[in-house]
Amino acid sequence: MEKKLTVKNFFETGSFSHGTGIRNLSDIDALVSLGNDKPDSSYTALTWVKDALLSRFPSTPVKIRRPAVVAEFGGGYETWEVIPGFLTGRGGQSQLVYDIPSATTGGGWIDSAPQEHLKYVNECNQNPRKGKAKSLARLIKAWKYYRQVPISSFYLEMRCAQHVASQSSYIHVWDVCQILEKLDSHKLAAMNDPKGASGRIYACSSESTKEDALSKVSTAATRARKALDAHNVNKPDDAFQYLHLLFGGKFPAR
Repeated sequence: MEKKLTVKNFFETGSFSHGTGIRNLSDIDALVSLGNDKPDSSYTALTWVKDALLSRFPSTPVKIRRPAVVAEFGGGYETWEVIPGFLTGRGGQSQLVYDIPSATTGGGWIDSAPQEHLKYVNECNQNPRKGKAKSLARLIKAWKYYRQVPISSFYLEMRCAQHVASQSSYIHVWDVCQILEKLDSHKLAAMNDPKGASGRIYACSSESTKEDALSKVSTAATRARKALDAHNVNKPDDAFQYLHLLFGGKFPAR
């Protein structure tokens, strides 16, 4: 990209940089901070990145999948999602806020502050629940992938971190049930950026995908509650059966 564009910075972001990626399922995400003049349409910036990647990797499938340009190396064995960003001054001296393409169709832009969101996840992951914000995020993302739920991984990660930060203790079966019931009860409502750096964080890219996601969240919450109820009355076989259903037959064997 440096041969084709003015690159100010390039860094990994998303699940793997946060420690919440799912092996063989999560993509590798990166943000390229561009020094070129920001175009009116974000589609133009995506096309710049796509053309730059194709010039270097002409045999690799490269396509635009908002808000990123997706490069599928090794026939999809390793997938990179590269997001073009333009640094703004809206975060002041303390927060780096970028304009990135919106996930919806059209040429719009949205705020993103990936370093601030990583700080938030790390903060929620500290004692007395050390490691649990990321553990819960990985479990809920695994459910998303295994059940093909069209919810943003970033949204789920922020919701899981927010949930764990409000708890005095953590038990996997309890907190999986609680976070799924929360998602169901508030109907995947958009959430405010917990760091106050960017705008609202949305669960789905469209109303049609949200309808599908809500149906799957409702089913998941019911199964998680049944697993928890079985756990609470010391019926581990029943608990594992419902967890197996919840995770699409991918829950680890006992």
